[in-house]
Amino acid sequence: MSDTGVTRVRLSGIGDEAAPGLDRQIEAVRRLGWDSVELRSVDGVPLADLSDAAFDRVVGGLADAGLGVSCVDSRIGNWARTVVSPFADDLTELDRLAERCDRLGTRCVRIMSYPNSGLPEADWEREVLSRIRRLAARAEDAGLVLVHENCAGWAATDPARMLRLLDAADSPALRLLFDVGNGIAYGYEAYDLLADIAPYVAHVHVKDGTGDTDAQFYSLPGDGNCRVADSLRLLFDRGYCGVVSIEPHINIRPHEGWSDPSGDYVDEFVAYGQRLEKLVSELGPAAGRA
Repeated sequence: MSDTGVTRVRLSGIGDEAAPGLDRQIEAVRRLGWDSVELRSVDGVPLADLSDAAFDRVVGGLADAGLGVSCVDSRIGNWARTVVSPFADDLTELDRLAERCDRLGTRCVRIMSYPNSGLPEADWEREVLSRIRRLAARAEDAGLVLVHENCAGWAATDPARMLRLLDAADSPALRLLFDVGNGIAYGYEAYDLLADIAPYVAHVHVKDGTGDTDAQFYSLPGDGNCRVADSLRLLFDRGYCGVVSIEPHINIRPHEGWSDPSGDYVDEFVAYGQRLEKLVSELGPAAGRA
């Protein structure tokens, strides 16, 4: 760490990696003493698809627990929606989430950049940039910030393409989400992206593990090959002071329809968060706990 001052970050976690139900998601982050949860699904239903009554219960439950929301994870441009999927689905989801983010008190929405589905490279690029430009403009009007994750899509693994997205959008409503562990499944070293994109990173996911594109074996942060400490150190040295959110992937991956049937995941989620706290403390910055 540089000696210019103490970097302050907030720790959070994607709640449905602890449990499907909101009560257990809340319990997991409260046991860690954290002040926010990252929302992707509740009871197996993506946030945008919850009924109004179910969403009202989410808002009320979080308020009663005194928890904020660090980010909501949309399906916009993700691995299940290719560049030829109906763009109207993404616009509808963004409009729905804009209303819900306002009630949740968050501005941050995770997106990706559309896997290809048979288009020539030039057409794929053209369509992705057009969609991202329109999404960013809509998000800016709604007071949201879209954070593009290095996961699936045209700009998933290439820092030059990530910067091209930002240039094309030309909007403060588009920034980057850096996931430390995504390189395992997609066949690249995530840390190698950071030197180019660090100034534009507005949200961080932490997972760790070993493996390759055929099989991944996830672990506690620091026990795998994803250079978690090196990545966080570089980000902190570049002045990052946003949210660092855990996505363990060890016992449950709701978006993939996979879970270990052996039992309760809240304890494992808490242990994962405690390991991240220790790692962050060793690097120097203080984890924010409002």
